[in-house]
Formats: sequence, structure tokens, C-alpha cells
Amino acid sequence: MHTSRPLPIDREIKISSKEFLVSKTDEKGNILYVNDTFCDVTGYEEIEVLGKAHNIVRHPDMPAVIFLLMWRQIQSGNNIRTLVKNLARSGEYYWVSTDFEIHKENDTTTYIAFRRAVHKKAVRDIEPLYEHLLKVEKAHGLKASLVYLQGFLNEKHMTFEEYMDDILKPKGLMAILFNKMKSSFS
Repeated sequence: MHTSRPLPIDREIKISSKEFLVSKTDEKGNILYVNDTFCDVTGYEEIEVLGKAHNIVRHPDMPAVIFLLMWRQIQSGNNIRTLVKNLARSGEYYWVSTDFEIHKENDTTTYIAFRRAVHKKAVRDIEPLYEHLLKVEKAHGLKASLVYLQGFLNEKHMTFEEYMDDILKPKGLMAILFNKMKSSFS
């Protein structure tokens, strides 16, 4: 079954702070599982995405360097939290904070991604950086984007993880709910 990528439209899907989009992928990023909320928000049926590359929901406004960093971290066995703009089947977009769990059984590694709604402030904080990284990538390539991002982080005296934690860290009741949700998949 072939699933074509939709044309983006400038309309946001609102996600409740109580909802979590969950997906599980193999080491190559192919989808093994999605929850009902993932299907509801993205507009894809489970059968359409199983076995597909997870980038089926990648929005073209997202700089590739963010996914490069994400995959480097999780393939090294480390969690990473990122702020991502995704593309639904309808062409609408949605912003989520993505947090990972790495599962190793025998010789098999899988990654479970937990996505939740983000505050508008976090989106306002990250959009200028992502827009600039995308411009750098289009003009000079992925390596130049990585160099720019490292300079940006050096100026802030932060790692990428520290920067994302600063923007995205769940607080209060949301932190408790998020950690409870993650533990239910362990």
C-alpha cells in the first residue's frame, strides 16, 4: 500500500495536554506500533503506517539536523527530548514534544516515542532557530546546519539536550502524568 505525502496547509491541529501520541519503531525508523491518539491526530489508520518509515509525518518546515541529532542520541542508547513540527495526512500541522525510550531485547532494539502537546511559548522560542537552520541546510547542506547549531548552543553555553530541556521540561502535574504514561509502556 503506497501512502503519498500530503501538501502542507497552514492550519494547526490542537492537541489536548492530556493526550499522548505513542509510536514504536525498529532501528531503521520503521513503524511497528501506533496508539489510537497517534491515528486520531495524524489522520492515518494504523494499517497505513505499520512498516512505513516514521518520516511519513515529517513536516517540511523541520530542519534535517534535528533528526540527525535525535537518531544519533537514541541509537547511542540515550534518550533525547525534541520539539517537532509534524505533518498530518490532511496537510495540517501539529507541534509536539517527543521523548524516547530505548528497549533492547536479545539482538533487537526498538524505540518508543512519546509525544505530547507543547506550550505556544516553546513553539515561539524554537521557530526562529528552526527557520534559520532550514535556510542554512537549503543553502549549504546538513553539515553547515550542524555547525551553525553548535555555534548557537555554544553561545548559550548549553548542549542541545539542555536547551530542549529548558524549553520543554514538563512541570507540575504534567510531569507526573507524563512519567506515569511512560512507565505504563515499560
